[in-house]
Amino acid sequence: MAELVYTRIADDLRARIADGDLRPGDDVPTEAELAERWNTSRGPIRNALGVLRAEGLIETHRGRPARVVSRKANQPVDTSVPFTRWARDLGVTPGAVTQELSLRRADAETAAALQVAPGETIMSVVRLRLLDGRPTMLERLRYREDVGRLLLDVDTDAISITEYLASQGHGIVGLQHEIDAVAADAQDAALLRVAPGSPILRLSRISRDADGRVFEASEDRYLSEVVRFTVAASGISDHGQYLRAVGG
Repeated sequence: MAELVYTRIADDLRARIADGDLRPGDDVPTEAELAERWNTSRGPIRNALGVLRAEGLIETHRGRPARVVSRKANQPVDTSVPFTRWARDLGVTPGAVTQELSLRRADAETAAALQVAPGETIMSVVRLRLLDGRPTMLERLRYREDVGRLLLDVDTDAISITEYLASQGHGIVGLQHEIDAVAADAQDAALLRVAPGSPILRLSRISRDADGRVFEASEDRYLSEVVRFTVAASGISDHGQYLRAVGG
């Protein structure tokens, strides 16, 4: 009988997760709540939670309720796919909350990335990106002044910046990506809702136009529990060296 009860509990919770009644990041009802609902002891409840944990649907931590695990979304890095389009292709709703949109003087590092003189005016953009309302990525964008000024005419919370600039003649024709892991700084922690120093994934990008001119230097910081990066490669050469990624 105990086995039947925990199986039914697991099936019920699994169905609620599949239906979206329990969404990624939501707390699962407590053991006490589930025991009362199913009129059973905590043993079958713990067995049911153990089944879902083994299936990768929930995570459990001592001292707090079990939580539904977020499905990791694959983000290709060998091609340029706007966040907005990528999110919609996944079947989730993209969102944006602009934190900064300002003209400023380029420091030495930004000037080198954009291939402009130090102190030259550039556009700086900081946006929090969301998937189904959940903070997912913080992007820090830097543009040459002539390109960045175009963003003053639009609502950057409501558009794909990449697609908008492409419509204005500044499409990405060539790009360079670099991926690493960094510790969340104060701004990352506050906006992505993680503890300062938490590991997050950083995707740095240099974008070039049809003339080969660098017009964008960006740094996107993703929650590693939500996103994983993928690269499509053609394999290994006869000499044992990895061939370049397709489209890289």
